[in-house]
Amino acid sequence: MSQSPRFRYEEVADFVAGLAGRGALQPGTRAPSLREISTQQRTSLSTAVQAYRLLEDRGILEARPQSGYYVAKPPPALAVPTTTRHSIRPAKVELSGLMLDLLENASDETLVPLGCAIPNPRLLASSKLDLVLARTARVKGGQCNTYSPPRGEMSLRLEIARRALRYGQALSPDDIAVTCGCTEALALALDAVTEPGDTVAIESPTYFGLLQVLRAKRLKVVELPTDANTGTDVGAMRNALATGKVRACVLASSFSNPLGCTMPEENKRAVLRLLAKHGVPLIEDDVYGDVHFGEERPLPFSALDTNDNVIYCGSFSKTLAPGYRIGWIATGRHMTRVLETKLATSLATPVLTQVALASFLSNGDYDRHLRRIRREFADTLGRMTRVIEQAFPPGTKVSRPEGNFVLWVELPEPADTRLLFAQALEKGICFAPGVVFSASGKYANCLRLSGGHGWDSRIEKGLRTLGAMAGKALARRSLKP
Repeated sequence: MSQSPRFRYEEVADFVAGLAGRGALQPGTRAPSLREISTQQRTSLSTAVQAYRLLEDRGILEARPQSGYYVAKPPPALAVPTTTRHSIRPAKVELSGLMLDLLENASDETLVPLGCAIPNPRLLASSKLDLVLARTARVKGGQCNTYSPPRGEMSLRLEIARRALRYGQALSPDDIAVTCGCTEALALALDAVTEPGDTVAIESPTYFGLLQVLRAKRLKVVELPTDANTGTDVGAMRNALATGKVRACVLASSFSNPLGCTMPEENKRAVLRLLAKHGVPLIEDDVYGDVHFGEERPLPFSALDTNDNVIYCGSFSKTLAPGYRIGWIATGRHMTRVLETKLATSLATPVLTQVALASFLSNGDYDRHLRRIRREFADTLGRMTRVIEQAFPPGTKVSRPEGNFVLWVELPEPADTRLLFAQALEKGICFAPGVVFSASGKYANCLRLSGGHGWDSRIEKGLRTLGAMAGKALARRSLKP
């Protein structure tokens, strides 16, 4: 029996589907335009339109308004990590000794860099920023060789305030104080609203740098269960606040570290209502907000707040200049106390880097840079996820962030990533074991992998080696009586 004749648009569709299937077109990347594909395949524009509509029906391409066609992301092969339940009883922060090991090894360039969430200088706008810094030093070097005002340089605060308007924050430069990175901003915020011995509600797992700050300030914590997709459990927060023991709450705005989750806007509003009801301030960490893979940047809590109950903390460390250590804090009614504490600790943030960064932000280079690194990080996390699906043990779960550049991986129990961490270092691989993201030693079977280096053969080989090591270690532990 003879086969039915194939239409030309079906042949074009098969050609594009083949490019996607072989990896020439990666999920999330732009497909050739209709005009490009019609020219390349020597066919009419209407035939190209029919072909792309067919690929939409097959789930291979997706159309984005005013942007064109993109390769659709395949349905996930691995489940997302589970949400761990926690006690609402306040507890001291118990830190793992692995944290120092992780930080010391993160700077070792001989190791495969899957550990700390630091962007590769190759991906940053280093050359352009270097030119701006050199020009600033040459032209304004004398003026910059002094202490900045308590709030920081006006030119930088003005640029930060202008950018904040884009995502719903109505800030004036006087509402902002420049800090030495986001870590200092978080520390200043905690000093403004807590005293030693107080209890702070935090998401769990959470950024290990925050845990260090909490411990140094002798604060207790309540760890709130956090979903890999929707963020902090609002019901658990309600229960914790009902005890009357919580004095402050620290949450990520979007794309939390390490889960990469973002609370839906309605959940953010519910959290703000709960906190306002109990008179508990929210300290908001928005260090990853600019690294969003979707069309729109999620609104931060502070843009939704109507009660002046949010202290906002941000930084350029994850997007532009980790070595400059420039962050900022928008404190509302707490500004006086924040400035008094900063004067007693770091006194001021270096002037030269502030002025150079303000100049860079003002000329539009930062927005072009952000568009590029978002594509790079999204592509890297997608490639890492596919290798994890292929190389890690059956039953592994992995997060699917819509922003930032880290993945949270949950191995089947009884895996122990503390032991795996030591073994991986011997093989030249660094990653972050899960226990460093908990105040109580949880997540022993989890790990965080950074995609900040970008994608190359070294990263792929390191991931495959790590997956094989995890499989062997899991098999050995499963055999033990």
